[in-house]
Amino acid sequence: MKIKLLIIFLLFSSFLVYSQKKEDDHIVRKKVLIAKTSSSPKIDGILDDAEWQNAPAATNFIERNPNNGKPQADSIKTEVRILYDDTGIYFGAQMYDPTPNKIAKELTERDGISNDDFFGVTLNGYNDKQQSLEFVVTAAGVQFDAKITTDGEDSTWNSIWYSGAKINEKGWSAEIKIPYSELRFPKGNVQEWGMNIFRKIQRIKASYDWNFVDNAKDSYTLFDGVLQGIENINPPTRLSFTPYFSTYINSYDGKTTANFNGGMDVKYGINDAFTFDMTLIPDFGQANFDNSILNLSPFEQQFSEQRTFFTEGTELFSKGGMFYSRRVGGEPTVYPTTSDNEEVTEYPSKVKLFNAFKISGRTKKGLGIGFFNGVTQKMEATIVNHETSEVRKEVVEPWANYNILVFDQRFNGNSSVSLVNTNVTRDGNFRDANATGILWDIINKKNTYKTFGSLKGSWVMDGETKFGTRGEAGFEKIAGKHRFSINGNVTTKDWDINDAGFSTKTNFGNYNAWYGYRILQPTKTFNNIYLNFNLNYFHRLEPFIFQNFIFNHNNSFTDKNFRNFGGGIEFTPFAQNDIYEPRTFARHLKVPGYFDSWVWFESDTRKKLQYNFTIDYYAFDEKGRNHVLTEFGIRYRFFDKFNVNWNFNPSFSNNETGFAGKNDTDIFIGRRQRNTYENALTSKYTFNEKTSLTLTFRHYFSDVTYKKFYTLNHDGSLAETNLFDQNLNGTYNAWNVDLRFSWWFAPGSQLTLLYRNATSNYLEFSRLNVTKNYDMLFSEPTVNNFSIKLTYFLDYNRVKYGTKKKAAKKLIVKF
Repeated sequence: MKIKLLIIFLLFSSFLVYSQKKEDDHIVRKKVLIAKTSSSPKIDGILDDAEWQNAPAATNFIERNPNNGKPQADSIKTEVRILYDDTGIYFGAQMYDPTPNKIAKELTERDGISNDDFFGVTLNGYNDKQQSLEFVVTAAGVQFDAKITTDGEDSTWNSIWYSGAKINEKGWSAEIKIPYSELRFPKGNVQEWGMNIFRKIQRIKASYDWNFVDNAKDSYTLFDGVLQGIENINPPTRLSFTPYFSTYINSYDGKTTANFNGGMDVKYGINDAFTFDMTLIPDFGQANFDNSILNLSPFEQQFSEQRTFFTEGTELFSKGGMFYSRRVGGEPTVYPTTSDNEEVTEYPSKVKLFNAFKISGRTKKGLGIGFFNGVTQKMEATIVNHETSEVRKEVVEPWANYNILVFDQRFNGNSSVSLVNTNVTRDGNFRDANATGILWDIINKKNTYKTFGSLKGSWVMDGETKFGTRGEAGFEKIAGKHRFSINGNVTTKDWDINDAGFSTKTNFGNYNAWYGYRILQPTKTFNNIYLNFNLNYFHRLEPFIFQNFIFNHNNSFTDKNFRNFGGGIEFTPFAQNDIYEPRTFARHLKVPGYFDSWVWFESDTRKKLQYNFTIDYYAFDEKGRNHVLTEFGIRYRFFDKFNVNWNFNPSFSNNETGFAGKNDTDIFIGRRQRNTYENALTSKYTFNEKTSLTLTFRHYFSDVTYKKFYTLNHDGSLAETNLFDQNLNGTYNAWNVDLRFSWWFAPGSQLTLLYRNATSNYLEFSRLNVTKNYDMLFSEPTVNNFSIKLTYFLDYNRVKYGTKKKAAKKLIVKF
């Protein structure tokens, strides 16, 4: 009954927000009228081209951070001139600075802004305040691009455009050309685009915008200015091909193999709004390694996506958290069934992706549509019978088809309603699955209040059909100093989206209340203050049982020297009932309450030496039981081309209890000590804005020692036992080294050389000393891999335009 009343209240709140009078928030939109040029300026960062002299200028920038609304001082003023021709739009910017020698210009890889001044523009071809494309160039000449929506910034989006930057006696200057093929705008003789222009001065940590951006609101896209004057251009044909060639030399356990691969990515603009992307015979062998851990939890470890095709342009496909792209080409879904005399000698660690494509875009009426489809190949395991020497194959993953369909309708500025469907169909009698969700975010016209929620269903067909549901609803204040949120969500026991998505905890209800305070303008001591207070109540749905009640307070501060620090407390006033650790339906494990406190600090990122640390201590209401998490990091920038990052993360868990095993009658729980150390080092030398050399190292060590075993009583308490005598002590090591050379030798074209060294082991004993542990780790077979991959970007418009120019030159010569 309480759940029903909560849902009714939240839906009523949604109606109130949506039905408010649609008042204009009186956002002032600057306008600039640009002119067409018959000749193009050279994109080298030097503003000496004649075309710039009479070009219209955007000036009078306004500070966004830290002093929101303050006009930009004349000594650091920004002047931006804008032109267009038949191929694209041009920006020429002079960033004034009285101390040019202090301009921050650290060299990084593309999309890697660090200690840098930068200049950028956002363009919205539909002028609807819904979605902008962002183009940024740093003072070191490094490019960054992203897609900005009401959900935030998606830096996985990549584009092909041209830029240059130079330090000069006035400060520094930048030039940008954005081809029309990289933009989205409707057909029409006269264009009117949403636009903003921004600049960051790193040494004073100040950012400025041409059109004022109100920090009391959380959506950047609401504050576009207007770009006028572009006439008689049409969206060009958007067609490009990116073929690749790669070769690998692998050495493992005394065996050396080599292979050669080739494939291609295709990108085609179906119309002015929608884009078709396809990868044919993809190769992801140079993706970054996964940070594997010793996982003792009831749930699988979730890894971040490393494959380029799946990380680019994910704004629509990430809606509702229902699509986990690592499922496509992940691990096989079954393990072979063997008899007593059989052994699995070969088992594929990954499923091969045959091909994949996606279609995505948004209409001028705000309807976003995304469709993804991927096909994976059949994979087999090899099984040997030791008595008969018979070798057989067994399918562990059949041919499979994965797809996701998304409709996302935006309206009234920031509001949206979405429909998401995922489907996995496997050949033969293997498991199939489907999931559907409806999501909504309804925001009032002033962008101050929001109601949100979702209703989702999952179907799994594996001999019989399993149906599960998940629902969420909430109401929050999203603007001003004082903010709050109330929300609730319910997930049934059969909720399962793990064929195409990622889900863990099920069969629970959770209700949350949050209050937050923030300052909107700097004080005498602080540039930023954030204070947050949370209450969370959890219970099991079936059969009902109280699970947990948590109070949390966390805060963060930025002082005048741009040092960031904060901390917080969290506690559970009552004992917890862990419904997942027993790994059996309707059972639970009693866990004592805890008091958690933590502090963290991050030094000024502008300095050559930067450091940070976090200390997090859990004290449980049980003698000798605690959990300590620590993180330490050091970054040293030797000079603008070379920096080193080191992170050391030790953690210790004393007297924790966890699942040990079970039989037909009993569930066994073990009391254990766990120590974990993680070392990671990244060193990068950037030769210029197109070429870099990176060394990445990680060693992860975790050991667990069991002290005592218990049987789990039905009331969640423990009883000592001598029935369990298995050895569960263990030590896990993972060692990875990557040395990568990357050269962007042409727009969108890259040559990558990678050397990889990796090994791991799991030992059925613990508490080794350091020397013994490393001796045993490096006695394991080690993977040594060297690979070369070449990708080359071919743009239809560049080829077409280049062919026309050559033909025109020949005609002039003949004449």
